[in-house]
Amino acid sequence: MALDRWIALILLGICFVYGYAAWFTMDGSLAPFMKRNPIWPSTFPKVLSVVGVFATLVILLGFEKHEAKEAEIDYRRLGDYFLGQALLLLALMVIYALSLRPLGFLFSTSAFLILGSFILGERKWYVMLPVAFIATGTVWYLVQEVLGIYMRPLPGFIGG
Repeated sequence: MALDRWIALILLGICFVYGYAAWFTMDGSLAPFMKRNPIWPSTFPKVLSVVGVFATLVILLGFEKHEAKEAEIDYRRLGDYFLGQALLLLALMVIYALSLRPLGFLFSTSAFLILGSFILGERKWYVMLPVAFIATGTVWYLVQEVLGIYMRPLPGFIGG
């Protein structure tokens, strides 16, 4: 079996576990007044799991293949690819997730966007900084003010 099908099989298992959690475990602890809402907190995870199962089945069953071609990624030559960038981005994602609470959303997300774009090769600081700050501020405003979900904007030691 090709590498893309193995990855799709692994993702199918993840989507099944995620879907099970979304369909059977998330709604049990809802407050009674929320059970009458048309959209529940589990609505997006349910849709995401169904789309994920559908997409991985398309890959597993081979519907996306039009013609036979050689593999785009040769797993025997992983050293020839930008593996360092990928591993650095994964490490940055973990650090970002761990720093959200202690450092606050605004600082953590801005730093993640700036460092992530730097790792990917962007060197124009006059582009990176405004884009990161505007995107971070916009997302924080939408989540905090429009959706009404509290996110700690500043580090805890500053008063966030």
